[in-house]
Amino acid sequence: MSELAGDTPKPKVKAYMTRDVATVSPEDTVREVAERVLGSDHNGFPVTDGRTVVGFVSARDLLLADEAAKLFTVMADDIIVAHPEMDITDAARVILRSGIQKLPVVDDAGNLVGIISNTDVIRSQIERATPEKVGKLMRTLEEIHGVGTTEERREVSLSSLTPTQGRVYADELEGRRYELQRGLAEPLVVIDNPDAGGEPSDERSLVLADGHHRVMAARRLGVDEMDAYVIVIDEHVELGMEETARKEGLAAVADIEVVDYARHPLVETTERLREGDS
Repeated sequence: MSELAGDTPKPKVKAYMTRDVATVSPEDTVREVAERVLGSDHNGFPVTDGRTVVGFVSARDLLLADEAAKLFTVMADDIIVAHPEMDITDAARVILRSGIQKLPVVDDAGNLVGIISNTDVIRSQIERATPEKVGKLMRTLEEIHGVGTTEERREVSLSSLTPTQGRVYADELEGRRYELQRGLAEPLVVIDNPDAGGEPSDERSLVLADGHHRVMAARRLGVDEMDAYVIVIDEHVELGMEETARKEGLAAVADIEVVDYARHPLVETTERLREGDS
């Protein structure tokens, strides 16, 4: 069985940091860097002399500064940095307690090797939760069907998925859209059930076990592929979720109904409870 079902090592900063880091020089002018901020989605840059981090400049640092001033006169030079071997949870504590959004990551020689952001930290915590789902599902499949399973992490085509849930809620799609656009969505969980002859499933036979709202939000955004944990079963089994999908006529993602006239059942229940108290 995959190690996902058991204890896993604590994730490190190096697993989630961005390695291709945009930097600026201490000799750049405020105007030059302000123009870079305006022309990109960055709100600040590490300031490097060669490969060595000497400071950090944010959009706020540039606001009231003389546009001809050199960066070394306005940058923050007493900055916090992380190490690639640092536990991601420790990096999260630093980001939370300091109120900063990004930590430059440096090696033992003080050279810049990456940057870790608050978004990266959130993503790491989401992805730590997903393997627990995967491990539980793998154990369930093994215990119920007496088969072996392995786990793979890969991109899957939305057109290859067989859904097992007939409807999703429009209001929840907005939250999933937000997560996808910011790189915060959990990976999907899909099952590769070989055909009756023992061959691995083709590209149209991956069973979507978890992530129907994410898939539909991605479809609306024009996304063709998504990150997924793929549970590969070593021999064909009759999955109850596949039988349910057949009965409901679910053959492709396009068959999922988006419900616009109802809110999530848990929200409705909460509202009814609130009405009962009034």
